[in-house]
Parts: sequence; structure tokens; C-alpha cells
Amino acid sequence: MAADEGHRTYDAVIVGGGHNGLVAAAYLARAGRSVLVLERLERTGGAAVSTRPFAGVDARLSRYSYLVSLLPRKIVRDLGLEFRLSTRTISSYTPVERAGRPTGLLVGGGEGRTREAFARLTGSDREYEAWQRFYGMTGRVAERVFPTLTEPLPTREELRRRVDDEEAWRALFEDPIGVAIEDRFADDLVRGVVLTDALIGTFADAHDPSLPQNRCFLYHVIGGGTGAWDVPVGGMGALTNALAGAARTAGVVIATGHEAVRVDTDGRTAEVRYRTPGGEGVAAARHVLVNASPQALAELTGGTPPEAAEGAQLKVNMLLKRLPRLRDTSVDPREAFSGTCHIAEGYRQLATAHAQAAAGELPTAPPSEIYCHSLTDPTILGPDLVERGYQTLTLFGLHAPARLFDRDNDAARGELLKSTLAQLDAHLAEPLAGCLATDADGRPCIEAKTPLDLERDLRLPGGNIFHRALSWPYAQEGTGRWGVETGQANVLLCGAGAVRGGGVSGVPGHNAAMAVLEATGE
Repeated sequence: MAADEGHRTYDAVIVGGGHNGLVAAAYLARAGRSVLVLERLERTGGAAVSTRPFAGVDARLSRYSYLVSLLPRKIVRDLGLEFRLSTRTISSYTPVERAGRPTGLLVGGGEGRTREAFARLTGSDREYEAWQRFYGMTGRVAERVFPTLTEPLPTREELRRRVDDEEAWRALFEDPIGVAIEDRFADDLVRGVVLTDALIGTFADAHDPSLPQNRCFLYHVIGGGTGAWDVPVGGMGALTNALAGAARTAGVVIATGHEAVRVDTDGRTAEVRYRTPGGEGVAAARHVLVNASPQALAELTGGTPPEAAEGAQLKVNMLLKRLPRLRDTSVDPREAFSGTCHIAEGYRQLATAHAQAAAGELPTAPPSEIYCHSLTDPTILGPDLVERGYQTLTLFGLHAPARLFDRDNDAARGELLKSTLAQLDAHLAEPLAGCLATDADGRPCIEAKTPLDLERDLRLPGGNIFHRALSWPYAQEGTGRWGVETGQANVLLCGAGAVRGGGVSGVPGHNAAMAVLEATGE
């Protein structure tokens, strides 16, 4: 629908049709507000989309974001979304070679089985019991912190009182997460598995005194009040399609192919200028919600853009004819890849990879984590592929900062992908290349995206998947009541760069809508 159909003046204009913008739009429209969403691309969804990346192959992959933890059930219920998540019975599998033989650590499948896996790897129950105590602690923090994400920002002291556990507060909010890990665990592999949640899309050392790793860890263990990461049934696009449907049903006008280029405001009313392939236009609004990066917000309003936070990941999508066999024959590949399969993510390996990348070198043993969406949700594959036993693999590489790709993105991408897959192959009984499906043109079904690719494709500054460094989930100077406020009273940031943004959560969209409704007396 074009922006000039329906209202010409709106209660709210939302710049960007990603999942957070759609959440905000649906909430405001359900509260009786007139809402226009301007989306630059020809589709909504932003990074939360399902696409068929391989020519002539009926496989709809979650191309960018791919798992869900931080989406509150409250948002799903409030908006009546036809969307569901499927849980994974296996949390993770981490292969390793010890004493010259392939083995590994399987977490999941029941308490008894997990305890046995720890004992077999480490020789005693000590690490398993430490694991239980540690994640019992993070679970209690999750129960208390996660509900605050859709409330006005608490102060630091208010959140500390809510956590009500000084040991947990120090471990997660004050000391580098490396301290807690080294104090509680002795086994290098176990330490590495714990640390990975602190490094997803975040380039940091375990002992970084500025604690970006702690903020990343916190967001990865509080989701849903449990820390579980679930599979979106139908792919990530199922969520954004449901959101777009809910928004339209509530009366939202969604205009794709409309790129906002400027926002002018006097603090009470605003005008959003946009361009389309057919020309330019202007939409007036009482409020403007920007579902884009803080840099894009500054460009739209004529402000000074903040420095981009560097992205640090390699995202790889694959389609396989079959899952590869493992050298560790005690584990079924269907279990190893149904949860998170950690590759080259021992504690020392992660430290080495970080040091090499910090020195401007591609890691010699790139760490990554892999999972198979189609094991939990085969609906993303066409019936013929399911019948033939095809499977997807999603790989997320760590410690791959954007700086490594500046000189030659294509060459560095190819080299890092080769090294990353070599680390996986070291734990397989057959090369992964022999399992890859081919597309209609005979090419292997594999694609890789660097931070520079994400910056180009999705306009993520620095290729950072969180738009900027993750924030603590409490108020600090200048954060405002909801964490979405900007220097203009009627312009709000509802994207991942808001306080408590990052990940597929809808939280910034919800909070921006609440801020608008409060300001207008709802």
C-alpha cells in the first residue's frame, strides 16, 4: 500500500518495518491510533526474515536472525499473534579430542544423561554440580530481571534489590564474567561452553574491565525468564509475517518501497519526508518512531551520529543432503546438531582467537556454533526435501570483527569460511563438503555473511547485529523513562539500539508504544 492511501496525517509514523517497528505499530493501532509504517525494502521484517537463498531449492531459511529467547510471551498474547516456538530437547554438544580419542560433552536429554556426560568427560561429578549451581543462579536472575524489560526502566539499585542475590549481582553485573567462570569451573571445555553466551556478536575478552561480555551474557541467559533459546516454527519470517498481519488487521498502513530520508520536528508535530521509485512525499505525525540504528536516527534528524559499534560474527547458512557422521560415535548427529554444537570453543581457544583477531589476523582456529533448524521444525523444507532427508545447518562464527574484512571482504570471507569449516571437519567422520546439497545451477548450497555484508544488506552500522553495544537493563544518565527517548520529545528510537534492545524481542517496539501512549494520556 502506498503512503498516500488512507490518512495523510497520522498519530504515529514508524520508520522501518522490522519486527520492533511492527510491534510498536500493532500496539498503537490497537489503542486506536492511526499509524503509518515506512519500509525502505519491498518487504517487511528487517533481519528477522525467511528467504530461499539457494536457486531452485524449496528451503526457507532464517537468513539472518535465527533463534528466539527474548520475545516476551506478553507481546505474543497482547497482539494475538499466530506464532509459536518449538523447544529443543538437547541444549548443546561440544566435541573434543582427549587422550587421542574423540569425545565430547552433551548437555540435555535429561538430568541423568547430562550428569553422566560431564562425568565421562571430566572424570567426576564436580563440574556438573558446579554447572547446576551456576545456572540455578542465572535462572533465578532471569526470573527476576526478564519481566522488567517491558516495564519502565528501573534504577540500578532497584534492579539490584529485585535480583536480591549479592553473589549473582557481583558475578554478572560487577566482575568480568571470566572471574565467575574461572572461580566455578576447572575444565577448559566446560569453561568455554559457558563463556560463549558472552561472545555472541560481541568482540570481547572474558576479562574486559568495561564488561561488554557481561552485558551480552546477561541477555543470553535471561530470555523468557529461563534463558532457553527456541526455534521459530516456519522460520523467523513467520514471526514478522504474523506481526505484519496483526498490524494491518488493527488498521496500520504499511508502505514498502518507501525510504524515509528526513524527519523534521518542533517537539509537538513532525514531518517525515520519504522517497519511492515513483517520486517523493511527506507524511505528518504527532510522533515518529525510528526502527533503525542510532546512526540512522541521527542522519534523519540532522544530529551527530554516534560511533558505530563493530560487529564481530560470520553467519553461514547451509543446506545438506544428509547430516554428517561424527567421529564421536557415542552421539547421534541428530542430537549433536539439534541443539547448539560448539566448535573450537574451549576456553583457551576462545582467548587465542580473540587475541589473534584483536591483532588484525583471522583466527587460525575460528570458533563457531552450529544448529539444525529442520530437525526441530521440518516445515521450512519442501515435502520433497523432507522425504529425501535433507537438513539445514546454521553456523554463527565468533571473534570475526569487521576490521578483519576491511581490506578485501570477499577474500577474507572465503578464507575464514574455509578455516571455520575445517574446524568442524576435524570432528566429523566425513567432510562436510560431501554432504552439501547443490542448487539448480549445480552450486553448493552454502552462503556466508560477514559484518560488512550485513552493513551493506541491512544497513547495520559496523555490521553489529545489536545496532550498538548492548546496554545494562537499568536507567543511566540520559536513558529516559522507557529507554527509547531521544533529544526530540516526539521522536523515539524503537529499534535494537534502544536501551534493552538487541535480539529478536519486540521489547523496544513495545516500550516505544508505551511511551507514546503515556505521553498522549492513554
